[in-house]
Amino acid sequence: MKLYIIGAGPGDPDLITVKGLKLLQQADVVMYTDSLVNEELIAKAKPEAEVLKSSGMDLAQMVDIIVDRLKQGKMVVRVHTGDPAMFGATMEQIALLRKENIGYEIVPGVSSVFASAAAVGAELTIPDLTQTVILTRAEGRTPVPELEKLRDLAAHHCTIALFLSATLIKKVVSELVEAGWSEETPVAVVQRATWPDQLIVRTTVGGLEADMRSHGIRSHAMILAGWALDPEIHGKEEYRSKLYDKSFTHRFRRGVK
Repeated sequence: MKLYIIGAGPGDPDLITVKGLKLLQQADVVMYTDSLVNEELIAKAKPEAEVLKSSGMDLAQMVDIIVDRLKQGKMVVRVHTGDPAMFGATMEQIALLRKENIGYEIVPGVSSVFASAAAVGAELTIPDLTQTVILTRAEGRTPVPELEKLRDLAAHHCTIALFLSATLIKKVVSELVEAGWSEETPVAVVQRATWPDQLIVRTTVGGLEADMRSHGIRSHAMILAGWALDPEIHGKEEYRSKLYDKSFTHRFRRGVK
């Protein structure tokens, strides 16, 4: 017996992996996060599949149903938004499945952080500017570990991607400034990345709070911050990868001086 945990991607039903789609189409039971996963994707399940919405269930209810269907010999898939590895709340499901001696397989999906970067046409790692991306969230009702406070992470002055932080912007700005970030540091906010009503707001650390308020953004938003998000970065010759430079030698190509 095995549960398939599938990353559905950020919203666009075409952004599920080929493997994930095949499993969805083969499944006898499809349980999905209906508050976040696109209904158009779930409609690709076979007509006779049992389709279950999980938004009204607690953890025990979800796992009880999964275990029951698997013990009936049915193929079950659990469809999560984005990639299950990022704030996917899969660990506690797996813990209960293991108690029932049930295996699982995780099929990765496109995370909203990468869908958002694509939406704004950004590369998050720019040579000679930043080679690091920190994926995190601001501290709200759910605490973060003491060594992972945003102001401490931001001290690295690399690209930062903030999940689940749209209602904590005042705190975000305060901690970035405390970490020495200029108020002119570029920020891109992408709400509902890849959905038909996707909204992109380009701003700065100093303008972030006002711009989020003016656009009414309080949920489903990815916040990308750092100089890699500079809209003018493409015109700055000092930031160029050496990989394709004609003078750069690697094992597939000899550079020309």
